[in-house]
Amino acid sequence: MKKLSILFIFFASSCTIAPHISVTTPAASDNITVNGKLFTTVFQQRASEYRALCYQAYNIAHFRIDQLPALQGKKPYAIMTDVDETVLSNAAYQAHQTLQGKDYESSSWYQWTSRANADTVPGALSFLQYASSRGVKIFYVTNREEKEREGTLKNLQKFNFPDADNAHLLLKGEISSKESRKQQILINHQIVLLIGDNLNDMSNAFEKKYPDDRMRVTDSLSHQFGKMLIVLPNAVYGDWENALYHYNRNLTPAQKDSILRASLLSY
Repeated sequence: MKKLSILFIFFASSCTIAPHISVTTPAASDNITVNGKLFTTVFQQRASEYRALCYQAYNIAHFRIDQLPALQGKKPYAIMTDVDETVLSNAAYQAHQTLQGKDYESSSWYQWTSRANADTVPGALSFLQYASSRGVKIFYVTNREEKEREGTLKNLQKFNFPDADNAHLLLKGEISSKESRKQQILINHQIVLLIGDNLNDMSNAFEKKYPDDRMRVTDSLSHQFGKMLIVLPNAVYGDWENALYHYNRNLTPAQKDSILRASLLSY
């Protein structure tokens, strides 16, 4: 037993950590809403499988653009895409919050978006540049607020995203639903793809629906996924989570934790 202990100590002390990874002492928490998001943020930052899913989504989108028939005097083609976790990644913000034992906070979020420092989601930039080269207009429909316009445009323009201007950036107004903004685009364009990480980005049929109803709507639209509807992975946040809370924004972390545990199917 003593020899095993000595060997263990030797191997533990000889282990090295990759030079690009720093080790910090995490904030103490046993709450799913914190530790769960820490885990999912690591997945979105470090997992090759996450990158593969993003590339897969945009490869399918590329294929759909190639299948478009030539325009013959009709309205020009357009793509309606979300911004956060669809073309820009906020994993660094989420990591910053969870390492402090915090969830989303509006004040810290506005500070983050004003930095215009979000990275791109894998595959997004090359796909949208390709679609633009084929004459497809890009509309960025996001629930970021008007005060985030400058930072959002600066972030998109830094990477040379196509159509990154005021006319093609449609921010949140008085309501979060994107349906009115979709209808605004449809006045002068044909929307050929809807891209997002939240099913609310696709259709208002998901608005304020509880989990079972969202599942039923998803099943009813199953034939559209990979055709007109392109979904990006996001396990960190979204209306899949808000639906579990019945869209109650005032729950405490402990209450959220209880709901999440109760929602699990086990045996």
